[in-house]
Amino acid sequence: MSDAGPLLKAEGLTRIYPDGAVRALRGVSLAVAAGESVAVTGPSGCGKSTLLHLLGGLDRPTSGEVYFEGVPLGALDLDAFRARRIGFVFQSFHLLPTLSALENVQVPMFEGPWPRGERVARAVRLLDEVALAHRRDHIPSRLSVGERQRVAIARALANEPALLLADEPTGNLDSVAQAEVLELLGRLRRERSLTLVLVTHSPEVAAAADRVIKIRDGRIVDG
Repeated sequence: MSDAGPLLKAEGLTRIYPDGAVRALRGVSLAVAAGESVAVTGPSGCGKSTLLHLLGGLDRPTSGEVYFEGVPLGALDLDAFRARRIGFVFQSFHLLPTLSALENVQVPMFEGPWPRGERVARAVRLLDEVALAHRRDHIPSRLSVGERQRVAIARALANEPALLLADEPTGNLDSVAQAEVLELLGRLRRERSLTLVLVTHSPEVAAAADRVIKIRDGRIVDG
């Protein structure tokens, strides 16, 4: 890929679910530059989350292709690609309930090259970056919802991804926690030169992005 090329590109994405009754995406094309932040908005059921899953290799399109650094995802081992290049943040956190914050952050590292001591040290540093080093030994049920999302963000950064994909990352948070998570995502993106694509219903979250893409009925209508 040349320096001027996009980090992430989608061409003609369609996604039709097996019964044929739901056409979640209808020919979506877009490009995201390295270091850019993009918010994807639209009404419930319009295809936002489906698009995010295709961009991150969690699902495959019925037709069309996603390219990462010019390479089609269809040519890649998607498990390895996701583990090495993508960080995911979800609305419901997806933390393992019996593990501490420190242990949850280490989960993506288990398939990597780091010995236990280095995994722990990396997890401590990441929790410090999200201002939760003092809560490292707490399990999720002993954390506030805002703290759980910050742990989830730290976990998403464990393998130093180039691209962070966030699906309604503030959807379960009150206004104070939303503002804290939004500031955190912005700071981490700048400090780590991350590319960020997030799905949101929040006008405040969308307004903080470099660009807003609006989807309706499986098609991009603006952006």
